[in-house]
Amino acid sequence: SRNYDGCMPTGQTRKWKIGQPLPRNATIYDLPPEIVSRIGPPPSGHRYLRVDSDILLITTGASLVVDIIEDLGR
Repeated sequence: SRNYDGCMPTGQTRKWKIGQPLPRNATIYDLPPEIVSRIGPPPSGHRYLRVDSDILLITTGASLVVDIIEDLGR
């Protein structure tokens, strides 16, 4: 959960960064088809995942984070 000012509570910073591999302990979910249809299919060799309230575009082989769409709920 977030504070009213939109900041992450202490100790709950994101553990994923562009150019870095997705942490092994991240809890990931597939995107619902309606969201994929809105943002379009991922480029070849990539896939979208939801981690917390963010959508990550990662490479399929090394699971490197290529792009982040933050705060899906907004």
